[in-house]
Amino acid sequence: VQLQASGGGWVQAGGSLRLSCSASGLTFSRSSQGWFRQAPGKEREFVAAIRESNGATRYSDSVKGRFTISRDNAKNTLYLQMNSLKPEDTAVYYCAVRHGWSVQHYDSETWTYWGKGTLVTVSS
Repeated sequence: VQLQASGGGWVQAGGSLRLSCSASGLTFSRSSQGWFRQAPGKEREFVAAIRESNGATRYSDSVKGRFTISRDNAKNTLYLQMNSLKPEDTAVYYCAVRHGWSVQHYDSETWTYWGKGTLVTVSS
């Protein structure tokens, strides 16, 4: 399984970015996908996830209402639309995939496959 995240960059506060994560080596529709992020000096934290069976989504409180996770099963691609970006959103963003779903989806230890990450920098 290979995951390739892209779409990161520099943006001013209040701006938007869309991250993409292309996957190969697995059936996308039979897996759950998620986004995590890691800011300098901090631990990796959960951002959003989408469930394999019904496409239900989950978000961290810090991004709820601003970020939207989605996927295109035909393209095996995961997205994260990020709006109203804040300086505290600055981090390396990682996509992750797992078979099935975990009630502990917010825990990075429950995810199996990881992309290399893409850097998002939000300036004030």
